[in-house]
Amino acid sequence: MKKYKEFLITADPFNEEILSGLLWQLDLDGISEEVNCLKVFVESESAVSINDISKILDSALYEKLLRSFNIEENIVENKNWNEEWEKSINVIEVSDRIVIKPTFREYENKPEQIVITIDPKMSFGTGEHQTTKLVLTMLEDIDLQNKKVLDVGSGTGVLAIAAIKLGASYAVAVDNDEWCLDNAHENCQLNNCTDEVEVLLGEITDVEIKDFEVVLANIQKNVLLSLKSEIAARIKTNGILILSGLLENDEEEIVREYSIFGFTKLHLEKMDDWIAIKFEKL
Repeated sequence: MKKYKEFLITADPFNEEILSGLLWQLDLDGISEEVNCLKVFVESESAVSINDISKILDSALYEKLLRSFNIEENIVENKNWNEEWEKSINVIEVSDRIVIKPTFREYENKPEQIVITIDPKMSFGTGEHQTTKLVLTMLEDIDLQNKKVLDVGSGTGVLAIAAIKLGASYAVAVDNDEWCLDNAHENCQLNNCTDEVEVLLGEITDVEIKDFEVVLANIQKNVLLSLKSEIAARIKTNGILILSGLLENDEEEIVREYSIFGFTKLHLEKMDDWIAIKFEKL
């Protein structure tokens, strides 16, 4: 039976979406998301090593995405990776109103609930992580009727899809990862919103529309800082911006840098160590 190297990775803070996104740079056979760790699998003959993983996570330390991490290596027998992946994906009741479920889980929705079907595959945005939940709960409090929404770094497309289900008329979901392009297309089909959500492969500079009423970006701080002028160029006066993927100690710098481009902080929500900030473009 074929054997695999298993790398068990813990980190503080533990953000499985950011960790997975970083580690898929390597030639991996699978990632399994556990409660407090990630398990990364490669064939036993693979050249991928603890040193390769450490280099990537050391960069995350330098960028202050992590405070610490630990890696353990084991040898395991062959597994059904799809079955392992499905075990890690559950129905998530984000709020009383919003529920996220994969196709392979049953859920009987209550009246007035919005059920979003998401199969994440190798993209990020299952709804499990605090930052995704924060953005979704903030979206609930915005009047989205007939609004245009931009989701930057869209991953699975869950935020763009949620915006449509909450009343937006049109959304653009842009990501520079080809896995995200395919997965977001599939998830839009699952949620019957392919006509309302335009999925783009590329950067925010590839988005030609400049008058979005709402912009969402759930990305790590260093990326949000690099995109501030491009985000500002694509949102209308009095438009709403929601930023997440941030830790508590990121707030001061984000608010200061975005205020230079005319954004004023309206509200902040916190979940564990993570925050989301709602701004208005003045």
